[in-house]
Amino acid sequence: MPQVVRPRFAVLHGTHPAAPLPQRFRSLADRAAVEVLHRAARVLVASLPVLTDRLVEALYEQEPGYRAAIDSDRAEVWQEVHHSLRHNVGSLIQPREFRDAAHRTSRWIGEIRAEQGVPLDAVLHAFRMGGAMVWQDLVDETARRDPDDVRLLVHVAADVWNFVDEHCGIVADAYRQAERRLSWRRENQQRLMVAALLDGTARIADVGEAAAMLGLPEQGRYAVLAVASTPGGPQQQAPARPPLNLPAALSPGEGLSTAPAPAPLWHTGPDAAFAILRLTGGPGDPGDPGELHAIAAALDAPAGTRAGIGSAVEGLAALGDARRLAETALRACPASGGTVVLDEHLPDALVVSSPALGSALADRVLGPLDRLDPSDRDVILETLTAWLDADGSAQRAGARLYCHRNTVLNRLRRFEQLTGRCLTRPRDAVEVSLALAARRLLGP
Repeated sequence: MPQVVRPRFAVLHGTHPAAPLPQRFRSLADRAAVEVLHRAARVLVASLPVLTDRLVEALYEQEPGYRAAIDSDRAEVWQEVHHSLRHNVGSLIQPREFRDAAHRTSRWIGEIRAEQGVPLDAVLHAFRMGGAMVWQDLVDETARRDPDDVRLLVHVAADVWNFVDEHCGIVADAYRQAERRLSWRRENQQRLMVAALLDGTARIADVGEAAAMLGLPEQGRYAVLAVASTPGGPQQQAPARPPLNLPAALSPGEGLSTAPAPAPLWHTGPDAAFAILRLTGGPGDPGDPGELHAIAAALDAPAGTRAGIGSAVEGLAALGDARRLAETALRACPASGGTVVLDEHLPDALVVSSPALGSALADRVLGPLDRLDPSDRDVILETLTAWLDADGSAQRAGARLYCHRNTVLNRLRRFEQLTGRCLTRPRDAVEVSLALAARRLLGP
């Protein structure tokens, strides 16, 4: 808190690490000034409670940053000020004995005020106010005792204010170190809380605290984005902060809340990174059905990146479900990369949700084609896929494949002959579609 200074008499006592002063400064006036300073400082020590009262009141009136702390616990602030004054005024008399204790006190004050959120400027102002009050009392006491001695204090004035600056530096350094520790602690707590929410291991009783910590509403609509590199790509593990233009996707106008929101919250798993997406609407509000699609369209994913966006859920407590849905969407991504919105690829999601059953279906439906020459097999599968993508139009499928519609129909008939499936039968068409998805997503 308020502090005084290490005067030049500290040099005379051999406690200052600076180089020796030139001989012309080692005058009788210097020694006389130190003696005058000692006499006045002893009077201040004897009246420290009164000095403390005055300084606390001055802080309350002149420094808004301290007003809340004083209102909250005036006795605690009073003790802090008194402790600081005792060590620093004591340093004026016995620098060697009090110097280390004064430094420890200043460091402690810097740390405690950082933890309490008092602005650093306010803390430094308080120290300088204390230094000014102590100096003025030294001058007043000297003038009361012997006005002629006041001129001698000029010889130690610079050292007194250098001492104030020294302790301002100590408190600022301690304050910034405490800020860094607090910031790391907050980030670590936030990271653990995000991980617990996405893992589904957060206790219901902790969800309210999580909402306050993360700056998110406890009740609201959310989705989760999962990001990973392509299999065998250059990134073997999910990056802590994937190279996506996610802030642009989360900006107002892209279907998200226009209220100020914190930066996207990320959690990195062993195989993917996850981001919490806050959606528009509240509990019971279905929201914009195209909102997730708009987010996917706004992502600026580099080549070789796979991204999956799960379905919307309601409330922070459901983020564990949202993560699992995002992981399902990620598994439904093409191996070459891209973005999949789960709600738009539910059949694919069914296949990847049960890989064993998906592979069994693909073997049962498409297995007969594996007896063909690979190039012949691939032509039939490509034609079948194009026909399904064209909603059963041989004309559009032929245009996509650069062949005549009759060629498309001939290949489809051959498929039916080889597999025993009938593409005009709804049940067979569904099985063929799912089998193709399984072969594409799960491999042969």
